[in-house]
Amino acid sequence: MQVRVEEVSSLTRRIDVTLPREMVAGELNAAYEKLKGEVNLKGFRKGKVPRKVLEKNYGPKVEYDVADRLVQESYFDALEKAGLDAVVHPEVREHRFEDDGTFFYQAEIDVRPDFTLGEYKKVEVEQPELEVGDEEVAAELEKLRRESAPLRAVEDRVIADGDLAVIDFTAYDQGEEMKHVGGRDFTVDVGSGQIGPEFEDSLKGLKAGEESTFTVDFPANFPNMLLAGKSIEFAVKVKEVKERVLPELDDEFAKDIDADLATLDDLRGQIREKLRQQKENAGRGDLVDRVMKAILDNHDFEVPPRLVAHEVDAMIKELENNLQNRGLSLEEAGINRDSLIEKYREGAEKRVRGDFILKKIAEVEEIKVADEDISKGFQRIADQYNMPVEEVKKYFHSRNELMPFIHELLTEKILDFLVAEAKIKTVPADQVEAAPETADNPEKEA
Repeated sequence: MQVRVEEVSSLTRRIDVTLPREMVAGELNAAYEKLKGEVNLKGFRKGKVPRKVLEKNYGPKVEYDVADRLVQESYFDALEKAGLDAVVHPEVREHRFEDDGTFFYQAEIDVRPDFTLGEYKKVEVEQPELEVGDEEVAAELEKLRRESAPLRAVEDRVIADGDLAVIDFTAYDQGEEMKHVGGRDFTVDVGSGQIGPEFEDSLKGLKAGEESTFTVDFPANFPNMLLAGKSIEFAVKVKEVKERVLPELDDEFAKDIDADLATLDDLRGQIREKLRQQKENAGRGDLVDRVMKAILDNHDFEVPPRLVAHEVDAMIKELENNLQNRGLSLEEAGINRDSLIEKYREGAEKRVRGDFILKKIAEVEEIKVADEDISKGFQRIADQYNMPVEEVKKYFHSRNELMPFIHELLTEKILDFLVAEAKIKTVPADQVEAAPETADNPEKEA
């Protein structure tokens, strides 16, 4: 095997690989021998078709398959011979069978960046105080009250905050009906803000049986991408209006919510603890983001462009899957793929850079995944989905399925180490900046 390396850029290499005729001939002979025993050609007994006849009828396909196999079987040996540490699958630019019986292929690869670790211990981050205010408890209590309230139809008054309006509606964008927006017997919780205050406010003043047309200007950051940043005209017919018959906030209400509770104060205490736990769980992720942001700020090095492109593709694929669950494509959602590539590139670079940093920290600190960590990971999944541990293990029976799981466990272990090492200052919640985003999240797009 002959290997020649050319530096295309600081992290990209072009390798020219020439495989010896003996190796190439062996692969071609094996392929034709296998083919000879499989094909049926008129005028020849099975297994007795001459090589030249096979070459004439199947030569291009055989060479294509053999070429692919030769690249796959020789690629890692070529990297080792060249002393290259590739981080992503090669982009094979060309390949050919030479007249002298050798096989040549050229590929471009990205190599691992060589960088010095910056400060990653004792990074200073702020963390908001974990507080649950009385107003938060009251809001959650009111939510329980609304959810448990029986409904009754009303016909003698207009829609007001707190009512449920059952409507048929159609949406128009610049006069064209939007087939993926609209519905029949659609229930709107007026005043909740779930589909936008302007839309809900436009329903107020209508009665059951009435129709109306109105326009809503949706902000650019509206969660539904089909509506974000657009001025949409709606044609609405109110079919039914229901009001909630709110129960009294007393001890009996608490018992209806949870039979183990005796008083309304007990329910308030339960709500406070639930909110505290939710904030604690969310705060953990928030703290990890802050620590990683601080560490990323201490590192500035180039990352492999193909690895970034691969990460961008993964982010777009995640968004496409979210849209597909709603029966939409990127085009139907009005999303331009090229604009997504630009939008996600910075976040993808942060993800890739962060992954290199974490791997290097793991090497320096000798952080590894032990059998005990894997067992705890299996148990956590079992608890989460209420299934036996043995059933969980069946999902990870192959290396291809287990390795991503181990990588996830290793990342968690490194992050736990970094959070434990960080200098964390707790400050009042209103004095802490919003949590940083280390990468754009495709979930938010959908």
